[in-house]
Amino acid sequence: MTVTRYKQLAQTLRRQIEAQVWLPTEKLPSLRESSRQSGLSLMTVLQAYQLLESQGVIVSRPQSGYYVAACETPREIPQLLHAAEKIDVNDAIFDILKAGQDPDIVPFGSAFPDPTLFPQPGLARALASAVRRMSPHSAIANLPPGNEELRRNIAQRYAQQGIDVTPDEIVITSGAMESLGLSLQVVTQPGDWVAIESPAFYGVLQAIERRKLKAVAIPMDTQHGIDLQALKQAIATYPIKACWLMSNFQNPLGSTLAEEKKQQLVEILQENEVALIEDDVYAELYFNGERPVPLKMSSYRQQILHCSSFSKCLAPGFRVGWVAAGAYASRIQRLQLMSTLSASVPIQLALADFLHQGGYDAHLKRLRRQLELRQTAMRNMIIKSFPVGTTVSQPKGGYFLWVNLGENIDATKIYQLALGQGISVAPGTMFAVDDRYRHCLRLNTSFEWNTRAEKALLTLASLVHSEKSRKKQSSTL
Repeated sequence: MTVTRYKQLAQTLRRQIEAQVWLPTEKLPSLRESSRQSGLSLMTVLQAYQLLESQGVIVSRPQSGYYVAACETPREIPQLLHAAEKIDVNDAIFDILKAGQDPDIVPFGSAFPDPTLFPQPGLARALASAVRRMSPHSAIANLPPGNEELRRNIAQRYAQQGIDVTPDEIVITSGAMESLGLSLQVVTQPGDWVAIESPAFYGVLQAIERRKLKAVAIPMDTQHGIDLQALKQAIATYPIKACWLMSNFQNPLGSTLAEEKKQQLVEILQENEVALIEDDVYAELYFNGERPVPLKMSSYRQQILHCSSFSKCLAPGFRVGWVAAGAYASRIQRLQLMSTLSASVPIQLALADFLHQGGYDAHLKRLRRQLELRQTAMRNMIIKSFPVGTTVSQPKGGYFLWVNLGENIDATKIYQLALGQGISVAPGTMFAVDDRYRHCLRLNTSFEWNTRAEKALLTLASLVHSEKSRKKQSSTL
């Protein structure tokens, strides 16, 4: 993405101020001096200075010039807008995920859908057929961007939604996390700022930690999604290079942006030349009969890196995803060649074969129905059995519920107690760099709703009741 010259100059000056080349209250070079040093026009330099002034980084003094603001901290920002210069979450997340791998554990904390919901026999046949038909040259022929037939099938599904995506701009990856990681790498450098959601899918936090990036967490709510005013404030306050978000069935809240809000979001990012990474892995799992449109639908689509996969809707174990990378496609391919080389060739061929045979949409229809029934059953039980004051989200797709236990309840403690009872849950601390969601849980609703699941949820409710009673007693002492 091309950054205008005045913004480049503003970013350079801001980095110099952060590095204390220019100290608080110190005078900056005059407009003419900056113009001569940078080779830019006076108007371009003036625009850069005015941008920094609007962000509270510098101040102008009549008849004197521009000075570094007395305090280096940016102008006041909303309390819920959280900035973190260092992300450090991997250890905690690893411990929580590891604890839920035991097959004897009731997997309410799992990130993965119930594997019994997927057409394993058909996928196995497709894989066996693909292996038999593989030529000696398949490995080379299916290097990035990936298998041509599979990319064409994916492009056709975009076309069915009215989105113009060519097979050439699609890169097949080893799951959605690779597509998202490559997308982040192609639009940022270590030390850059990225806008993310709050709460956010923990994979975002891990990717930012690996890339040594800085994050601004934009507040979300379960009904309306991301706070656009807070996003505007963040962009005005920090030199944000990219925005990573889910506009459909966000993990963990389950919220979906209204179409009008999606358009406003894209316009904000386009205006400010902020790259958009769209994580859209749950889009096929809608309940109301109409698939929500992605942000990729907009006229800005060449600058949107739209990432998805088959892991949540067809073949969790195959780990095949893709990125519709638009203008970034060739750079994504080069990055992939330097890292994983390519997604598994037999798996790519098997998926292409399965999609070609038909039946994918019939499978999706059955899958959506099962997920909706199971989510409704669990949600009704939560409302019935958890303490008064508990709130629970009501998504229109996906397979997660976000449960707010109340400010006085420590969900991490509930997680530990539940694990002792053979039940895994995902505490809210997994989805932020601080403890602002320590009173929340994310629950996976995709598994069969049977006696075992019902008993586990009632046990979880009992733990919350006990903790709430204990808190009440301690507060009266």
